[in-house]
Amino acid sequence: MGRNVLASSLQNASFSIIFQIFCRCITFAINAFIVRSVGRDVLGITNVRLLLLESTLLFLAKEAILRSALSSRHNKDCSWAQLINQLWITVPACFVLSIPCLYIWLNWLSQVDDHFYVQYRFGCFAIAFACVIELTAEAPIFVSQVFCFVKLKVVMDTAHIFIRSFVFIVLVLLNKDITIYAFGIAQITSAVTIIVGNYVFFYVYIARLARYRQEQKRIDDKYELRKLFGAHYENMDDFPFTSIKEMLPGVLPNPNSAFNSELQTLVLSFAKQGFLKQVLTEGEKYVMSVSPVLTFSEQATYDVVNNMGSLAARFIFRPIEDSSYFYFTQTIAREEKLVDQNREKVNEACLVLSYVCKTVTSIGLLGFVYGQSYSGTLLLLYGGAEFVEGGLPEILLRCHCLAIVLLALNGITEGYMFATNTSKQIDTYNYYMAFFSVAFLLLSYQLTNWLGPVGFILANCFNMSFRISYSLFYIRTHLKDVSDTPLKRFLPGPLFLAVLATGGILCKLSEAYFGGRSILYHIVVGAACVGCTVLTWSFENRELLRTGMARYRERKMSVAQ
Repeated sequence: MGRNVLASSLQNASFSIIFQIFCRCITFAINAFIVRSVGRDVLGITNVRLLLLESTLLFLAKEAILRSALSSRHNKDCSWAQLINQLWITVPACFVLSIPCLYIWLNWLSQVDDHFYVQYRFGCFAIAFACVIELTAEAPIFVSQVFCFVKLKVVMDTAHIFIRSFVFIVLVLLNKDITIYAFGIAQITSAVTIIVGNYVFFYVYIARLARYRQEQKRIDDKYELRKLFGAHYENMDDFPFTSIKEMLPGVLPNPNSAFNSELQTLVLSFAKQGFLKQVLTEGEKYVMSVSPVLTFSEQATYDVVNNMGSLAARFIFRPIEDSSYFYFTQTIAREEKLVDQNREKVNEACLVLSYVCKTVTSIGLLGFVYGQSYSGTLLLLYGGAEFVEGGLPEILLRCHCLAIVLLALNGITEGYMFATNTSKQIDTYNYYMAFFSVAFLLLSYQLTNWLGPVGFILANCFNMSFRISYSLFYIRTHLKDVSDTPLKRFLPGPLFLAVLATGGILCKLSEAYFGGRSILYHIVVGAACVGCTVLTWSFENRELLRTGMARYRERKMSVAQ
Protein backbone atom coordinates (compact mmCIF):
# COMPACT_ATOMS: atom_id res chain seq x y z
CA MET A 1 0.00 0.00 0.00
CA GLY A 2 1.64 3.23 -1.17
CA ARG A 3 -0.79 5.70 0.38
CA ASN A 4 0.68 8.35 2.69
CA VAL A 5 -1.20 8.02 5.96
CA LEU A 6 0.28 11.17 7.54
CA ALA A 7 -0.52 13.28 4.48
CA SER A 8 -4.02 11.85 4.39
CA SER A 9 -4.50 12.60 8.08
CA LEU A 10 -3.36 16.22 7.60
CA GLN A 11 -5.58 16.63 4.57
CA ASN A 12 -8.51 15.10 6.44
CA ALA A 13 -7.96 17.50 9.33
CA SER A 14 -7.85 20.49 6.96
CA PHE A 15 -11.03 19.51 5.14
CA SER A 16 -12.76 18.65 8.42
CA ILE A 17 -11.99 22.07 9.88
CA ILE A 18 -13.49 23.75 6.81
CA PHE A 19 -16.54 21.51 6.98
CA GLN A 20 -17.01 22.13 10.69
CA ILE A 21 -16.95 25.88 10.10
CA PHE A 22 -19.54 25.49 7.34
CA CYS A 23 -21.67 23.22 9.53
CA ARG A 24 -21.52 25.49 12.58
CA CYS A 25 -22.41 28.58 10.54
CA ILE A 26 -25.53 26.86 9.27
CA THR A 27 -26.41 25.56 12.74
CA PHE A 28 -25.96 28.99 14.32
CA ALA A 29 -28.16 30.56 11.66
CA ILE A 30 -30.87 27.95 12.24
CA ASN A 31 -30.66 28.36 16.02
CA ALA A 32 -31.00 32.11 15.71
CA PHE A 33 -33.98 31.61 13.39
CA ILE A 34 -35.69 29.26 15.87
CA VAL A 35 -35.02 31.50 18.88
CA ARG A 36 -36.38 34.61 17.16
CA SER A 37 -39.27 32.96 15.27
CA VAL A 38 -40.47 29.93 17.24
CA GLY A 39 -39.12 30.22 20.77
CA ARG A 40 -36.44 28.81 23.07
CA ASP A 41 -38.58 25.91 24.34
CA VAL A 42 -38.58 24.28 20.90
CA LEU A 43 -34.84 24.83 20.55
CA GLY A 44 -34.30 23.14 23.91
CA ILE A 45 -36.36 20.11 22.83
CA THR A 46 -34.60 19.66 19.48
CA ASN A 47 -31.02 20.63 20.28
CA VAL A 48 -30.79 19.14 23.77
CA ARG A 49 -33.29 16.31 24.12
CA LEU A 50 -33.56 14.91 20.57
CA LEU A 51 -29.92 15.40 19.56
CA LEU A 52 -28.92 13.74 22.82
CA LEU A 53 -30.92 10.69 21.75
CA GLU A 54 -29.17 10.69 18.37
CA SER A 55 -25.66 11.01 19.83
CA THR A 56 -26.40 8.30 22.43
CA LEU A 57 -27.59 5.76 19.85
CA LEU A 58 -24.86 6.41 17.29
CA PHE A 59 -22.05 6.52 19.83
CA LEU A 60 -23.02 3.36 21.70
CA ALA A 61 -23.86 1.43 18.52
CA LYS A 62 -20.79 2.17 16.41
CA GLU A 63 -17.96 3.86 18.35
CA ALA A 64 -16.43 0.70 19.83
CA ILE A 65 -16.77 -1.29 16.59
CA LEU A 66 -15.32 1.48 14.43
CA ARG A 67 -12.32 2.16 16.69
CA SER A 68 -11.49 -1.53 17.01
CA ALA A 69 -11.83 -2.03 13.24
CA LEU A 70 -9.38 0.81 12.54
CA SER A 71 -6.90 -0.64 15.03
CA SER A 72 -7.25 -4.15 13.56
CA ARG A 73 -5.88 -3.09 10.19
CA HIS A 74 -2.44 -4.04 11.64
CA ASN A 75 -3.70 -7.53 12.47
CA LYS A 76 -2.93 -9.85 9.55
CA ASP A 77 -5.23 -12.51 10.99
CA CYS A 78 -8.23 -10.19 10.65
CA SER A 79 -9.63 -10.33 7.10
CA TRP A 80 -11.67 -7.75 5.27
CA ALA A 81 -14.67 -10.10 5.32
CA GLN A 82 -14.51 -10.24 9.12
CA LEU A 83 -14.24 -6.45 9.32
CA ILE A 84 -17.29 -5.96 7.08
CA ASN A 85 -19.31 -8.47 9.11
CA GLN A 86 -18.30 -6.70 12.30
CA LEU A 87 -19.27 -3.28 10.94
CA TRP A 88 -22.75 -4.50 10.05
CA ILE A 89 -23.36 -5.46 13.67
CA THR A 90 -23.88 -1.73 14.26
CA VAL A 91 -27.31 -1.90 12.58
CA PRO A 92 -28.96 -4.50 14.84
CA ALA A 93 -27.07 -3.06 17.82
CA CYS A 94 -28.61 0.36 17.16
CA PHE A 95 -32.08 -1.18 16.75
CA VAL A 96 -31.79 -3.05 20.06
CA LEU A 97 -30.46 0.04 21.85
CA SER A 98 -33.26 2.20 20.46
CA ILE A 99 -35.96 0.21 22.30
CA PRO A 100 -34.88 1.04 25.89
CA CYS A 101 -33.72 4.51 24.85
CA LEU A 102 -37.12 5.37 23.36
CA TYR A 103 -38.86 4.13 26.47
CA ILE A 104 -36.58 6.26 28.67
CA TRP A 105 -36.90 9.37 26.49
CA LEU A 106 -40.70 9.10 26.39
CA ASN A 107 -41.41 8.06 29.99
CA TRP A 108 -38.53 8.69 32.38
CA LEU A 109 -37.03 12.04 31.40
CA SER A 110 -38.49 15.38 32.50
CA GLN A 111 -41.85 15.92 30.86
CA VAL A 112 -42.44 18.00 27.74
CA ASP A 113 -45.39 20.44 27.68
CA ASP A 114 -48.62 18.84 26.47
CA HIS A 115 -48.89 20.95 23.30
CA PHE A 116 -45.41 19.74 22.23
CA TYR A 117 -45.72 16.10 23.31
CA VAL A 118 -47.17 14.61 20.10
CA GLN A 119 -44.46 16.25 18.01
CA TYR A 120 -41.82 15.25 20.55
CA ARG A 121 -42.96 11.61 20.39
CA PHE A 122 -42.70 11.65 16.58
CA GLY A 123 -39.27 13.28 16.84
CA CYS A 124 -37.97 10.52 19.11
CA PHE A 125 -39.11 7.74 16.75
CA ALA A 126 -37.79 9.64 13.72
CA ILE A 127 -34.35 10.04 15.33
CA ALA A 128 -34.18 6.34 16.22
CA PHE A 129 -35.20 5.30 12.70
CA ALA A 130 -32.69 7.70 11.11
CA CYS A 131 -29.87 6.29 13.28
CA VAL A 132 -30.65 2.69 12.37
CA ILE A 133 -30.75 3.26 8.61
CA GLU A 134 -27.73 5.58 8.66
CA LEU A 135 -25.55 2.77 10.07
CA THR A 136 -26.24 0.66 6.96
CA ALA A 137 -23.66 2.95 5.29
CA GLU A 138 -20.98 2.29 7.92
CA ALA A 139 -19.12 -0.26 5.76
CA PRO A 140 -18.46 2.04 2.77
CA ILE A 141 -17.67 4.91 5.15
CA PHE A 142 -15.04 2.75 6.87
CA VAL A 143 -13.58 1.66 3.52
CA SER A 144 -13.32 5.28 2.37
CA GLN A 145 -11.45 6.18 5.57
CA VAL A 146 -8.97 3.29 5.35
CA PHE A 147 -8.22 3.94 1.68
CA CYS A 148 -7.90 7.70 2.24
CA PHE A 149 -10.90 8.96 0.24
CA VAL A 150 -10.75 12.25 2.14
CA LYS A 151 -12.72 14.32 -0.36
CA LEU A 152 -15.56 11.78 -0.41
CA LYS A 153 -16.04 12.23 3.33
CA VAL A 154 -16.11 16.00 2.97
CA VAL A 155 -18.62 15.89 0.11
CA MET A 156 -20.89 13.46 1.94
CA ASP A 157 -20.77 15.42 5.20
CA THR A 158 -21.49 18.66 3.36
CA ALA A 159 -24.40 17.14 1.44
CA HIS A 160 -25.71 15.65 4.68
CA ILE A 161 -25.81 18.97 6.56
CA PHE A 162 -27.01 20.96 3.54
CA ILE A 163 -29.96 18.67 2.75
CA ARG A 164 -30.93 18.37 6.42
CA SER A 165 -30.89 22.14 6.84
CA PHE A 166 -32.72 22.78 3.56
CA VAL A 167 -35.54 20.35 4.34
CA PHE A 168 -35.89 21.68 7.90
CA ILE A 169 -36.00 25.35 6.91
CA VAL A 170 -38.47 24.80 4.06
CA LEU A 171 -40.88 22.87 6.29
CA VAL A 172 -40.65 25.43 9.11
CA LEU A 173 -41.22 28.33 6.71
CA LEU A 174 -44.34 26.57 5.44
CA ASN A 175 -45.66 26.08 8.98
CA LYS A 176 -43.88 27.24 12.15
CA ASP A 177 -46.16 25.06 14.29
CA ILE A 178 -44.54 21.83 13.02
CA THR A 179 -40.91 22.66 13.91
CA ILE A 180 -40.26 19.39 15.78
CA TYR A 181 -41.96 17.36 13.01
CA ALA A 182 -39.71 19.14 10.51
CA PHE A 183 -36.65 18.33 12.60
CA GLY A 184 -37.42 14.58 12.58
CA ILE A 185 -38.18 14.50 8.85
CA ALA A 186 -34.96 16.37 8.08
CA GLN A 187 -32.93 13.85 10.10
CA ILE A 188 -34.38 10.92 8.12
CA THR A 189 -33.76 12.69 4.82
CA SER A 190 -30.13 13.38 5.67
CA ALA A 191 -29.59 9.74 6.71
CA VAL A 192 -30.89 8.58 3.33
CA THR A 193 -28.48 11.03 1.67
CA ILE A 194 -25.51 9.43 3.45
CA ILE A 195 -26.56 5.92 2.44
CA VAL A 196 -27.25 6.68 -1.23
CA GLY A 197 -24.19 8.90 -1.66
CA ASN A 198 -21.64 6.43 -0.29
CA TYR A 199 -22.97 3.36 -2.09
CA VAL A 200 -23.35 5.17 -5.43
CA PHE A 201 -19.77 6.44 -5.19
CA PHE A 202 -18.30 2.97 -4.63
CA TYR A 203 -20.56 1.44 -7.29
CA VAL A 204 -19.03 3.81 -9.82
CA TYR A 205 -15.50 3.63 -8.35
CA ILE A 206 -15.30 -0.18 -8.32
CA ALA A 207 -16.39 -0.37 -11.96
CA ARG A 208 -13.77 2.21 -13.00
CA LEU A 209 -11.10 0.49 -10.89
CA ALA A 210 -11.75 -2.75 -12.79
CA ARG A 211 -11.24 -0.93 -16.09
CA TYR A 212 -8.12 0.75 -14.67
CA ARG A 213 -6.63 -2.64 -13.79
CA GLN A 214 -7.35 -3.92 -17.29
CA GLU A 215 -5.73 -0.89 -18.88
CA GLN A 216 -2.76 -1.22 -16.49
CA LYS A 217 -1.93 -4.56 -18.13
CA ARG A 218 -1.95 -2.91 -21.55
CA ILE A 219 -0.40 0.49 -20.72
CA ASP A 220 2.76 0.52 -18.62
CA ASP A 221 2.83 4.31 -18.21
CA LYS A 222 1.32 5.57 -14.96
CA TYR A 223 1.22 9.16 -16.25
CA GLU A 224 -0.92 8.12 -19.19
CA LEU A 225 -3.19 6.14 -16.88
CA ARG A 226 -3.46 9.14 -14.57
CA LYS A 227 -4.63 11.30 -17.49
CA LEU A 228 -7.32 8.75 -18.32
CA PHE A 229 -8.53 7.87 -14.83
CA GLY A 230 -7.06 10.36 -12.34
CA ALA A 231 -4.79 9.70 -9.35
CA HIS A 232 -7.42 7.98 -7.18
CA TYR A 233 -6.82 4.55 -8.74
CA GLU A 234 -3.09 4.30 -8.07
CA ASN A 235 -1.66 2.17 -5.24
CA MET A 236 -4.95 0.28 -4.92
CA ASP A 237 -3.59 -3.24 -5.35
CA ASP A 238 -4.85 -4.11 -1.87
CA PHE A 239 -8.40 -2.85 -2.51
CA PRO A 240 -10.36 -6.08 -1.90
CA PHE A 241 -13.76 -5.31 -3.44
CA THR A 242 -14.84 -6.23 -6.96
CA SER A 243 -18.54 -5.49 -6.46
CA ILE A 244 -20.60 -3.21 -4.27
CA LYS A 245 -22.41 -6.31 -2.99
CA GLU A 246 -19.22 -7.39 -1.22
CA MET A 247 -19.74 -4.54 1.24
CA LEU A 248 -22.77 -6.40 2.53
CA PRO A 249 -22.30 -8.96 5.34
CA GLY A 250 -21.39 -12.52 4.35
CA VAL A 251 -20.78 -11.78 0.65
CA LEU A 252 -17.01 -11.15 0.50
CA PRO A 253 -15.11 -14.48 0.21
CA ASN A 254 -13.94 -15.54 3.65
CA PRO A 255 -11.96 -18.73 4.37
CA ASN A 256 -11.97 -17.98 8.10
CA SER A 257 -14.70 -17.68 10.69
CA ALA A 258 -17.36 -15.00 10.29
CA PHE A 259 -15.89 -12.89 13.13
CA ASN A 260 -12.37 -12.44 14.45
CA SER A 261 -12.00 -13.34 18.14
CA GLU A 262 -9.29 -10.74 18.83
CA LEU A 263 -11.41 -8.07 17.21
CA GLN A 264 -14.38 -9.11 19.33
CA THR A 265 -12.30 -8.77 22.49
CA LEU A 266 -11.17 -5.30 21.46
CA VAL A 267 -14.76 -4.31 20.67
CA LEU A 268 -15.91 -5.33 24.15
CA SER A 269 -13.11 -3.30 25.73
CA PHE A 270 -13.97 -0.24 23.68
CA ALA A 271 -17.70 -0.75 24.35
CA LYS A 272 -17.24 -0.48 28.11
CA GLN A 273 -15.01 2.52 27.61
CA GLY A 274 -17.40 4.07 25.09
CA PHE A 275 -20.34 4.01 27.47
CA LEU A 276 -18.34 5.85 30.10
CA LYS A 277 -16.93 8.32 27.57
CA GLN A 278 -20.44 9.11 26.34
CA VAL A 279 -21.50 9.92 29.90
CA LEU A 280 -18.51 12.23 30.24
CA THR A 281 -19.07 13.88 26.85
CA GLU A 282 -22.82 14.49 27.17
CA GLY A 283 -23.08 14.41 30.97
CA GLU A 284 -24.58 17.86 31.38
CA LYS A 285 -27.35 17.07 28.88
CA TYR A 286 -28.17 13.85 30.71
CA VAL A 287 -28.38 15.76 33.99
CA MET A 288 -30.58 18.43 32.40
CA SER A 289 -32.84 15.77 30.87
CA VAL A 290 -33.19 13.54 33.93
CA SER A 291 -33.54 16.27 36.55
CA PRO A 292 -35.63 19.43 36.11
CA VAL A 293 -32.68 21.63 37.06
CA LEU A 294 -33.29 23.93 34.08
CA THR A 295 -36.37 24.66 31.99
CA PHE A 296 -36.28 23.95 28.26
CA SER A 297 -35.85 27.69 27.69
CA GLU A 298 -32.82 27.77 30.01
CA GLN A 299 -31.49 24.60 28.39
CA ALA A 300 -31.72 26.32 25.00
CA THR A 301 -29.78 29.32 26.34
CA TYR A 302 -27.12 27.04 27.79
CA ASP A 303 -26.95 25.07 24.53
CA VAL A 304 -26.47 28.20 22.41
CA VAL A 305 -23.73 29.50 24.69
CA ASN A 306 -22.18 26.02 24.95
CA ASN A 307 -22.01 25.77 21.15
CA MET A 308 -20.29 29.14 20.96
CA GLY A 309 -17.88 28.16 23.71
CA SER A 310 -17.12 24.94 21.87
CA LEU A 311 -16.37 26.58 18.53
CA ALA A 312 -12.65 25.88 18.80
CA ALA A 313 -13.32 22.29 19.86
CA ARG A 314 -15.66 21.66 16.95
CA PHE A 315 -13.81 23.64 14.28
CA ILE A 316 -10.24 22.78 15.14
CA PHE A 317 -9.66 20.38 18.03
CA ARG A 318 -12.10 17.61 17.05
CA PRO A 319 -10.89 17.30 13.41
CA ILE A 320 -7.27 17.35 14.58
CA GLU A 321 -8.08 14.77 17.27
CA ASP A 322 -9.80 12.43 14.78
CA SER A 323 -7.00 12.74 12.23
CA SER A 324 -4.33 12.28 14.90
CA TYR A 325 -6.06 9.17 16.21
CA PHE A 326 -6.23 7.74 12.69
CA TYR A 327 -2.54 8.57 12.12
CA PHE A 328 -1.39 6.98 15.39
CA THR A 329 -3.45 3.81 14.80
CA GLN A 330 -1.90 3.39 11.34
CA THR A 331 1.66 4.21 12.48
CA ILE A 332 2.07 2.41 15.82
CA ALA A 333 1.09 -1.23 16.39
CA ARG A 334 -1.11 -1.62 19.44
CA GLU A 335 0.07 -4.98 20.79
CA GLU A 336 3.80 -4.59 20.06
CA LYS A 337 6.43 -2.82 22.18
CA LEU A 338 7.76 0.43 20.75
CA VAL A 339 11.38 -0.72 20.91
CA ASP A 340 10.48 -3.61 18.57
CA GLN A 341 8.73 -1.40 16.00
CA ASN A 342 10.08 0.64 13.11
CA ARG A 343 12.23 3.29 14.79
CA GLU A 344 11.68 5.86 12.04
CA LYS A 345 7.90 5.61 12.35
CA VAL A 346 8.05 5.75 16.14
CA ASN A 347 10.23 8.87 16.08
CA GLU A 348 7.91 10.49 13.57
CA ALA A 349 4.90 9.68 15.80
CA CYS A 350 6.66 11.23 18.84
CA LEU A 351 7.43 14.36 16.85
CA VAL A 352 3.86 14.63 15.57
CA LEU A 353 2.48 14.18 19.09
CA SER A 354 4.68 16.94 20.53
CA TYR A 355 3.95 19.39 17.71
CA VAL A 356 0.20 18.77 17.80
CA CYS A 357 0.06 19.15 21.60
CA LYS A 358 1.95 22.45 21.44
CA THR A 359 -0.28 23.78 18.65
CA VAL A 360 -3.63 22.97 20.24
CA THR A 361 -2.49 24.18 23.66
CA SER A 362 -1.48 27.51 22.13
CA ILE A 363 -4.86 27.80 20.40
CA GLY A 364 -6.63 26.99 23.66
CA LEU A 365 -4.72 29.68 25.57
CA LEU A 366 -5.45 32.17 22.79
CA GLY A 367 -9.19 31.49 23.13
CA PHE A 368 -9.10 31.67 26.92
CA VAL A 369 -7.26 35.00 27.19
CA TYR A 370 -9.13 36.91 24.50
CA GLY A 371 -12.45 35.27 25.33
CA GLN A 372 -12.50 37.10 28.65
CA SER A 373 -12.79 40.41 26.80
CA TYR A 374 -14.97 39.48 23.84
CA SER A 375 -17.58 37.02 25.17
CA GLY A 376 -20.13 39.77 25.78
CA THR A 377 -19.48 41.36 22.38
CA LEU A 378 -19.96 38.07 20.53
CA LEU A 379 -23.20 37.24 22.33
CA LEU A 380 -24.56 40.75 21.78
CA LEU A 381 -23.94 40.53 18.03
CA TYR A 382 -25.48 37.06 17.86
CA GLY A 383 -28.59 37.26 20.01
CA GLY A 384 -29.16 40.95 20.60
CA ALA A 385 -29.47 42.94 23.82
CA GLU A 386 -32.40 40.89 25.10
CA PHE A 387 -30.44 37.66 24.86
CA VAL A 388 -27.49 38.91 26.95
CA GLU A 389 -29.69 40.67 29.48
CA GLY A 390 -28.88 39.58 33.03
CA GLY A 391 -25.27 38.69 32.29
CA LEU A 392 -25.64 34.89 32.60
CA PRO A 393 -24.81 34.10 28.93
CA GLU A 394 -21.60 36.16 29.16
CA ILE A 395 -20.51 34.42 32.37
CA LEU A 396 -21.19 31.03 30.78
CA LEU A 397 -19.14 31.84 27.70
CA ARG A 398 -16.21 33.14 29.74
CA CYS A 399 -16.18 29.93 31.75
CA HIS A 400 -16.24 27.95 28.49
CA CYS A 401 -13.08 29.76 27.47
CA LEU A 402 -11.37 28.14 30.47
CA ALA A 403 -12.66 24.74 29.36
CA ILE A 404 -11.17 25.33 25.88
CA VAL A 405 -7.62 25.09 27.23
CA LEU A 406 -8.38 21.72 28.82
CA LEU A 407 -10.32 20.48 25.79
CA ALA A 408 -7.33 21.26 23.59
CA LEU A 409 -4.87 19.10 25.49
CA ASN A 410 -7.28 16.35 26.54
CA GLY A 411 -8.34 15.46 23.00
CA ILE A 412 -4.84 14.80 21.70
CA THR A 413 -3.32 13.09 24.75
CA GLU A 414 -6.34 10.85 25.20
CA GLY A 415 -6.42 10.15 21.46
CA TYR A 416 -2.81 8.93 21.53
CA MET A 417 -3.56 6.79 24.56
CA PHE A 418 -6.61 5.16 22.95
CA ALA A 419 -4.71 4.58 19.70
CA THR A 420 -1.85 2.72 21.41
CA ASN A 421 -3.52 0.98 24.39
CA THR A 422 -3.62 -2.81 24.46
CA SER A 423 -6.91 -4.55 25.28
CA LYS A 424 -5.72 -5.06 28.85
CA GLN A 425 -4.79 -1.40 29.24
CA ILE A 426 -8.16 -0.34 27.86
CA ASP A 427 -9.91 -2.53 30.44
CA THR A 428 -7.80 -0.99 33.20
CA TYR A 429 -8.62 2.51 32.05
CA ASN A 430 -12.32 1.64 32.06
CA TYR A 431 -12.20 1.49 35.85
CA TYR A 432 -10.76 4.99 35.97
CA MET A 433 -13.37 6.15 33.47
CA ALA A 434 -16.08 4.75 35.72
CA PHE A 435 -14.72 6.82 38.60
CA PHE A 436 -14.46 9.92 36.41
CA SER A 437 -18.03 9.42 35.18
CA VAL A 438 -19.55 9.06 38.63
CA ALA A 439 -17.54 12.01 39.97
CA PHE A 440 -18.53 14.14 36.99
CA LEU A 441 -22.26 13.42 37.34
CA LEU A 442 -22.21 14.08 41.07
CA LEU A 443 -20.23 17.30 40.60
CA SER A 444 -22.56 18.41 37.78
CA TYR A 445 -25.68 17.88 39.86
CA GLN A 446 -24.30 19.50 43.01
CA LEU A 447 -22.52 22.44 41.39
CA THR A 448 -25.57 23.17 39.24
CA ASN A 449 -27.76 23.34 42.32
CA TRP A 450 -25.28 25.79 43.86
CA LEU A 451 -24.19 27.86 40.85
CA GLY A 452 -26.78 27.20 38.13
CA PRO A 453 -25.62 26.41 34.56
CA VAL A 454 -22.06 27.51 35.41
CA GLY A 455 -21.80 24.35 37.53
CA PHE A 456 -21.91 22.18 34.41
CA ILE A 457 -18.84 23.89 32.99
CA LEU A 458 -16.84 23.76 36.21
CA ALA A 459 -17.64 20.06 36.66
CA ASN A 460 -16.43 19.42 33.14
CA CYS A 461 -13.19 21.30 33.84
CA PHE A 462 -12.49 19.11 36.89
CA ASN A 463 -13.26 16.00 34.88
CA MET A 464 -10.94 16.91 32.01
CA SER A 465 -8.15 17.76 34.44
CA PHE A 466 -8.34 14.22 35.87
CA ARG A 467 -8.32 12.66 32.40
CA ILE A 468 -5.39 14.78 31.19
CA SER A 469 -3.33 13.79 34.22
CA TYR A 470 -3.93 10.10 33.54
CA SER A 471 -3.16 10.45 29.81
CA LEU A 472 0.11 12.31 30.44
CA PHE A 473 1.18 9.64 32.93
CA TYR A 474 0.47 6.95 30.33
CA ILE A 475 2.36 8.80 27.57
CA ARG A 476 5.40 9.26 29.79
CA THR A 477 5.40 5.56 30.69
CA HIS A 478 4.75 4.40 27.13
CA LEU A 479 7.55 6.46 25.58
CA LYS A 480 10.15 6.15 28.33
CA ASP A 481 12.21 3.58 26.38
CA VAL A 482 12.28 5.56 23.13
CA SER A 483 11.74 9.27 23.84
CA ASP A 484 10.47 11.78 26.38
CA THR A 485 10.35 14.61 23.82
CA PRO A 486 6.54 15.03 23.54
CA LEU A 487 6.10 15.98 27.20
CA LYS A 488 8.96 18.50 27.01
CA ARG A 489 7.70 20.25 23.88
CA PHE A 490 3.93 20.43 24.32
CA LEU A 491 3.94 23.78 26.20
CA PRO A 492 4.13 27.10 24.28
CA GLY A 493 7.26 29.23 24.47
CA PRO A 494 7.86 32.11 26.94
CA LEU A 495 7.77 34.85 24.27
CA PHE A 496 4.34 33.74 23.07
CA LEU A 497 3.02 33.63 26.66
CA ALA A 498 4.37 37.12 27.40
CA VAL A 499 2.80 38.66 24.30
CA LEU A 500 -0.45 36.79 24.99
CA ALA A 501 -0.65 38.15 28.56
CA THR A 502 0.08 41.69 27.36
CA GLY A 503 -2.60 41.43 24.68
CA GLY A 504 -5.11 40.14 27.21
CA ILE A 505 -4.52 43.13 29.49
CA LEU A 506 -4.86 45.59 26.60
CA CYS A 507 -8.15 43.99 25.52
CA LYS A 508 -9.59 44.21 29.06
CA LEU A 509 -8.71 47.91 29.09
CA SER A 510 -10.32 48.26 25.67
CA GLU A 511 -13.47 46.55 26.93
CA ALA A 512 -13.66 48.93 29.88
CA TYR A 513 -13.18 52.04 27.70
CA PHE A 514 -14.85 51.14 24.37
CA GLY A 515 -17.44 48.63 25.67
CA GLY A 516 -20.22 51.20 26.01
CA ARG A 517 -18.95 53.51 23.26
CA SER A 518 -17.90 51.63 20.14
CA ILE A 519 -17.95 47.87 19.51
CA LEU A 520 -16.02 48.42 16.26
CA TYR A 521 -13.04 50.06 18.01
CA HIS A 522 -13.05 47.28 20.61
CA ILE A 523 -12.95 44.65 17.87
CA VAL A 524 -10.12 46.46 16.06
CA VAL A 525 -8.03 46.46 19.23
CA GLY A 526 -8.67 42.76 19.70
CA ALA A 527 -7.81 41.93 16.08
CA ALA A 528 -4.51 43.79 16.40
CA CYS A 529 -3.61 41.99 19.63
CA VAL A 530 -4.54 38.58 18.23
CA GLY A 531 -2.52 39.30 15.07
CA CYS A 532 0.58 40.20 17.11
CA THR A 533 0.15 37.08 19.24
CA VAL A 534 -0.17 34.79 16.22
CA LEU A 535 2.88 36.37 14.56
CA THR A 536 4.85 35.84 17.77
CA TRP A 537 3.85 32.19 17.87
CA SER A 538 4.81 31.78 14.20
CA PHE A 539 8.24 33.30 14.84
CA GLU A 540 8.82 31.18 17.93
CA ASN A 541 7.75 28.01 16.09
CA ARG A 542 9.29 28.72 12.70
CA GLU A 543 10.93 25.29 12.66
CA LEU A 544 7.53 23.64 13.04
CA LEU A 545 6.07 25.78 10.23
CA ARG A 546 9.01 24.95 7.95
CA THR A 547 8.48 21.24 8.61
CA GLY A 548 4.79 21.58 7.86
CA MET A 549 5.42 23.44 4.61
CA ALA A 550 8.03 20.88 3.57
CA ARG A 551 5.55 18.06 4.15
CA TYR A 552 2.93 19.96 2.17
CA ARG A 553 5.31 20.44 -0.79
CA GLU A 554 6.31 16.76 -0.67
CA ARG A 555 2.66 15.73 -0.85
CA LYS A 556 2.02 18.10 -3.75
CA MET A 557 5.04 16.75 -5.63
CA SER A 558 4.03 13.12 -5.00
CA VAL A 559 0.57 13.84 -6.38
CA ALA A 560 2.00 15.63 -9.42
CA GLN A 561 4.39 12.78 -10.27
